[in-house]
Amino acid sequence: MKIESILATITLRLITIRPDQSLQDAVDLLAEQNVGALIVVGESGRPLGIISERDIVREASRSEDFLAQPVSRVMTSDLITVSPEDDVEPVIQIMMTRHIRHLPVIDQQRLIGVVSIRDVLKAHVSNIQGEVDTLQAQIMEEQL
Repeated sequence: MKIESILATITLRLITIRPDQSLQDAVDLLAEQNVGALIVVGESGRPLGIISERDIVREASRSEDFLAQPVSRVMTSDLITVSPEDDVEPVIQIMMTRHIRHLPVIDQQRLIGVVSIRDVLKAHVSNIQGEVDTLQAQIMEEQL
């Protein structure tokens, strides 16, 4: 199964923020859109990083005036991305080993979506269930 299959089943909402916006803007956008992470994009729309609820909470524990700080100070700029052609199994491994809950999907250097660990695992389980159902049907046919 490919990442493009997951993108076809989810509502694509590309919610982005600029690096010069405040953490208050990020908090407001996360709450307003009911999402757990925002892709940080430059003027051209090119992804520069990602900022998650966890990033903001960590900063809140270190600084009293954290909401006034720019997103660029807190975002993860070592951005790990996937492409629509990537297989789901290695993506699951990346997300699990690196403790990543959201991955931007990039196609031809353009942000086209974001997949969450929930999206990826749900698709993987569904795929496995389909294989189990097929095997059970084959066993039933052989027994007849």
